[in-house]
Amino acid sequence: MTPPPPRRRRGTDNSAAPARNLPRRGAVRRAQAITTYGVGSLIAVEQESFIVAGIDAAEEQWPRDESPVIREPRLARVLGVSHFRLPPASGDDSRDGVRVRRFPLWHHCPECHALDHVRKFNSAPGRNECAECAEALVPSRFVVACEDGHITDFPYWKWLHRGRRGDGEAGFCGGRMSLHSSGRTSSLRSVMLSCSCGVPEVSMEGSFRRSALKDLNIRCEGKRPWLKDAPDVFCSQPPRTLQRGSSSVWQPVLRSALSIPPWSDTRVNELDKHWDKLRGCSTLAEIEIHLQYIFDSVPSPVSPQQVWELLTAMEADDPTGEDNPDIDQEQRYRALRDLEYERLCAGNPEDSGHHTEQFICEPPSGDGKLLPPLGLVTPMLVKKLREVRALKAFTRVIDPETSSEGHEAELSLAPTDWLPAMEVHGEGVFLRLDEEAVDAWAEQPAVATRVARMRRRHQQVLTERASDPTRVPLSPATPRMALLHTLAHVMINEWSLDSGYPAASLRERIYSGDEMTGVLIYTATSDSAGSLGGLVAQGEIDRLARAVRSAVHRAEWCSADPLCIETEISGAGGTNLAACHACVMLPETSCEHNNNLLDRALLIGTPEDSSIGFFAHLLTE
Repeated sequence: MTPPPPRRRRGTDNSAAPARNLPRRGAVRRAQAITTYGVGSLIAVEQESFIVAGIDAAEEQWPRDESPVIREPRLARVLGVSHFRLPPASGDDSRDGVRVRRFPLWHHCPECHALDHVRKFNSAPGRNECAECAEALVPSRFVVACEDGHITDFPYWKWLHRGRRGDGEAGFCGGRMSLHSSGRTSSLRSVMLSCSCGVPEVSMEGSFRRSALKDLNIRCEGKRPWLKDAPDVFCSQPPRTLQRGSSSVWQPVLRSALSIPPWSDTRVNELDKHWDKLRGCSTLAEIEIHLQYIFDSVPSPVSPQQVWELLTAMEADDPTGEDNPDIDQEQRYRALRDLEYERLCAGNPEDSGHHTEQFICEPPSGDGKLLPPLGLVTPMLVKKLREVRALKAFTRVIDPETSSEGHEAELSLAPTDWLPAMEVHGEGVFLRLDEEAVDAWAEQPAVATRVARMRRRHQQVLTERASDPTRVPLSPATPRMALLHTLAHVMINEWSLDSGYPAASLRERIYSGDEMTGVLIYTATSDSAGSLGGLVAQGEIDRLARAVRSAVHRAEWCSADPLCIETEISGAGGTNLAACHACVMLPETSCEHNNNLLDRALLIGTPEDSSIGFFAHLLTE
């Protein structure tokens, strides 16, 4: 990604004066500022590397016309904020963008092989090059991070001088370090470190071992370079060496919500600043008086009855009580999902709403008798939907699915009343399985035993990574959940061949619970390509029946069989069974559970026992 040439940017008054005297480095899409290059992530621009800064001052730095407010009251209430902001664009006409800071700070010169802090190279102002060789400096390939989200430069001096000089304080020997490759292999064994003080050179081999730094008494320093002026904090987590470009360096913790009635009508946005007063109304007459005062001589876009329904919906969104300290955020988030499931089942016909409605959901036409033999009930065609995805926090080393809130790194040094977010407009198909059929299938001992193995391993991972042993989250692995999750993956792979969307542009949303057996498959793009109509067409009953049969037959065979279908453990942390990248795994953007808790055998059975498969009967037709 080539940075644009220096240019003058408009000020807030549209003048030619630059808004900030800061250099511009590269550009990313708005959606990437949430999912790929969010706060705390590392981004490479040409031969330079930066870390995306926190949002402490972004409320004032991001221009309102380039970074509009996003409203989604249900999700905002769960996350404890008042609103969301779309990250600013980074086009030629934009003003201030997302702030970044240089990281890592250790660089080396490819010409003289010097390895040092970037300031020690005496680069000319505005340039990142070796003063002696005039060669562009290369940022360190290696960084050190821990499970609590802290990150710092790799301790090259301590690694090279271990057990040979002093107590390992940087610069103790007074020599100059060098980094070069022996060229013998492409492994870490050929990456050599040396120092002018005369210690024997060592390679980087072994630096990625889980306990490599701990064995050298190197502790996490609790550094948070993405937060300006953030003090170092005490950290008991062991540091790990990572590649600068590894996906383990940064993974977003995203929370999302669908806009459902009555909040999906855009006319209610005009009441955003007045809910505190409206909540105090107890009758329709009081609401009408408040609306007359709010809109003065202009007719209210929302009727008193609609406001009453919205106030009722607010209470339903959090039936446990907003001020109850015993109800954690995850429970509120699950309650939010429950309401989405109810609305998806109930639908919202196209002819029943206003043109400002953002949620259109109705059943398809066709012969419904085709679905019961498949174990399905009538699907719903979501012809129009809006999803808001907010960046709540991020993790390092561990994936968000197996982390707890104690391991989530904050986006700002001080609490804020907003979070960065994006909104997705698109379409989808809501599938539901027959609950009675699923319950009868889940009661089979072979099914329960197979899922119990996944649940034990997943629970073990959650326990090991919990910051508070008394508040370990329970694994969501149940026969129902694993079945729905695997079904969603095979249907996404199937529909990617017929709908015109690639698999990476489709996304799942699992609704699994005591009274929920549904999965929403929808477009996950943030532009107009998400509403072409190709996916909704796949939900018509005759097409759906053919697609389910085809997906099940396709899942019967994997290029890694028989190893895949007979495996006893697979996936990160061993939380999968018969699932690999050759059969059911999806791109990371498509799966909300990070490709965990998958088992193809729950769909088709195993060679020894076909009854394990919920859809195994389709293979004999």
